[in-house]
Amino acid sequence: MNGILTTYPDRINIVIPLFNDWQALGLLLERIQAVNGSALTCRLAFLIVDDCSIANYETLPVGIGQSLSILRLFRNVGHQKAIALGISYLASLPEQYPTIVMDSDGEDRPEDIVQLLQTGADNPDCIVFAHRAKRHESLLFRTFYEVYKTVFRLLTGKVITFGNFSLIPAKKLRKLAYVSEIWNNYPGGVIRSRLPYTAVPLERGRRLAGESKMNFVSLILHGLSAVSVLMDTTAVRLTLFCVIMVVASVFGIGVVVALRLLTDTAVPGWASYLVFSFLIVILQAFLISLLLVFMVLSYRTQPQFIPARQFHDFVEAVEEVY
Repeated sequence: MNGILTTYPDRINIVIPLFNDWQALGLLLERIQAVNGSALTCRLAFLIVDDCSIANYETLPVGIGQSLSILRLFRNVGHQKAIALGISYLASLPEQYPTIVMDSDGEDRPEDIVQLLQTGADNPDCIVFAHRAKRHESLLFRTFYEVYKTVFRLLTGKVITFGNFSLIPAKKLRKLAYVSEIWNNYPGGVIRSRLPYTAVPLERGRRLAGESKMNFVSLILHGLSAVSVLMDTTAVRLTLFCVIMVVASVFGIGVVVALRLLTDTAVPGWASYLVFSFLIVILQAFLISLLLVFMVLSYRTQPQFIPARQFHDFVEAVEEVY
């Protein structure tokens, strides 16, 4: 432990997005102190991004870590945007420090913080993500998660096996805050940014208290937001697929015409039915390709939301608890 800490400054920030999960957060802070000891815990500075919660923080333990501040937001923006706002706020401060992003429910295990720091010390220029080597969710959730990873790879050509639990080097914090894509999806934004990153296999923990606010619809929206940050790549791949469908349909029409004219095969209406079906496929592929082209052109011409420049619009106040 001491060997790892010698490579880090006396302050390590931890960004924790939160929405009405104060009980789990309190247990998480206590567990961070219990499993990491005072040598590491005294260096941790917690930034809780309060995503417009209803409850208050009166039950939080005090004196854990170097400091604890709460970034109050004017409105609920969602998990991913809350992370982007927390990163942008820290990047706006005069000095930047290594920053860990983790959830408030305990599924990002406190004992794995040391492993993140160790991997970060071995890869000082890389953002370090926790790759989920083992999960505890239901079989249905794991099945849909595997489907999501497969679809993501087919649409974007990238492999995503990690979530938000990560370590950002101090010198990459401001650069990341200027990546507009982290506003929609933090891991996808890092992939899009082309900043160097790596992953370390870590087990996913269990929720410490309360119930998850993530439902099936939220999971679908989360997956779509991850794909959206690589929209131009996705559009190109879908356009190529449409071109392949057009070529296959033209080939199919040629085969039908050849069979109809050069052979004695005669089933009433089959040739015209097949040709008509192939023409519909060609028309649909053309319209989809045209729509994708306009989407990409619109995406590239519209001004991008830069979290580092516009995060002030969402911040109501910064409260220092201790």
